[in-house]
Amino acid sequence: MSSGSNRYDLIVIGAGPGGYVAAIRAAQLGMKVACIEKRSTLGGTCLNIGCIPSKALLDSSELYHLAKERFGKHGIKVGGGVSIDVPTMLARKDEVVKSLTSGVRGLFKKNKVEPIFGTARVASPNTVVVRNPNDDGQTTYEANHILLATGSSPVNLPFMPFDGKRIVSSTEALEFPSVPEHLVVVGGGYIGLELGSVWLRLGAKVTVIEFLPRIVPLADLEVGTLLHKSLIKQGFEFQLETKVTGAKVGDKGVTVQAETKDGKALSFDCERVLVAVGRRPYTDGLGLAEVGVNVDPKSGKVAVDGHYRTNVPTISAIGDLIDGPMLAHKAEDEGVAFAELLANKAGHVDYNTIPSVIYTWPEMASVGITEEQAKERNLDYRVGKVPFMANGRAKAMDETEGIVKILADAKTDKVLGVHIIGPRASDLIAEAVTTMEFSGSSEDIARICHAHPTLSETVREAALAVDKRTINF
Repeated sequence: MSSGSNRYDLIVIGAGPGGYVAAIRAAQLGMKVACIEKRSTLGGTCLNIGCIPSKALLDSSELYHLAKERFGKHGIKVGGGVSIDVPTMLARKDEVVKSLTSGVRGLFKKNKVEPIFGTARVASPNTVVVRNPNDDGQTTYEANHILLATGSSPVNLPFMPFDGKRIVSSTEALEFPSVPEHLVVVGGGYIGLELGSVWLRLGAKVTVIEFLPRIVPLADLEVGTLLHKSLIKQGFEFQLETKVTGAKVGDKGVTVQAETKDGKALSFDCERVLVAVGRRPYTDGLGLAEVGVNVDPKSGKVAVDGHYRTNVPTISAIGDLIDGPMLAHKAEDEGVAFAELLANKAGHVDYNTIPSVIYTWPEMASVGITEEQAKERNLDYRVGKVPFMANGRAKAMDETEGIVKILADAKTDKVLGVHIIGPRASDLIAEAVTTMEFSGSSEDIARICHAHPTLSETVREAALAVDKRTINF
């Protein structure tokens, strides 16, 4: 391999959470690193059109909902009523995105990671060709190792393809210029429920069409059922066990055609349709087949070993491209582990302790196995459950909806799974993840002093409930 400015120890393709974290960690470990990104900004889907902008809108819409529906109970009077300014809300969301993507650029500079903007193609096991975004020219780069971290893209339904206006993906659902009168969401997973929550709070009618008999099908059934009931109370309409069969787009809206489990035909007239039926690994144009990298033709997943290496030893992959949940924090941990393994250090990801969160309100968060999985595996387990209604801080906040549920091994007391629906579940789950990462028990959680009054005391009470010795419930 020739020497020169275009030669690196590691080239990372994709500057999303997995890619940029891997690039930074590798640079910290002494490698010369470049990170190629086809967007004009760093951060990938998560920072630009995913995790961050959606949470910005969720927080803004929640504040609007509180001002409109809940402030009065706290003695806060809003004179003249509450109104929504969608352009200002979207502008704030864009500022949040800009701040964080610029922050990644600063981190690259600090850690001496070279950002390269353009569209990458793997030309050989040690060569990447990048098409310049400004013209038709291209540049060739060489590397000892290549890491694929290109993420995923929304699944398109062939019988109702995205048009970016009436039939949209999550990307366009972050940019509606006004509140749709009626939004139909195809898919009852976290993306559809989160973005549906945004527009429901702002005044839209939201109908969710789900093929399966329940929403959030991977969640613990009890906790998922509580979320379903909560969303119905908020105004969501659900059509379960129903498959969408097509859509007719008109000048002013869309008619969505569907069919129930028993063959009954349904139609829904709406202003916009959000298709949120999943995501697929993004490998278009990477040239993986040409260099011999094994890709599953059905799932689109890239096959890797325990060190994230593909069948081509110099090419590796992480994040949404490989098996496991398509979560930004999972990709980040894999990025760190990959870089450390490449440097002959002990990189590690415990796939049994990756938390998942749904940022509706109440939030839902979980880690470990569900009660259904415990039963399927014939495990001898105990359950501790406590409602937020018994928590002093939750009462003070007027946020008492939800429960904490802990599953523990009946003999060893080792925590097997924790499932939370309630206020700030996304933050509370971290204690459960820490406990499980160190093979802790429900007794460990119960014996830790939790500050009072805090929501985290509900986690402690649920741990006490495993042994049927709650104090405050």
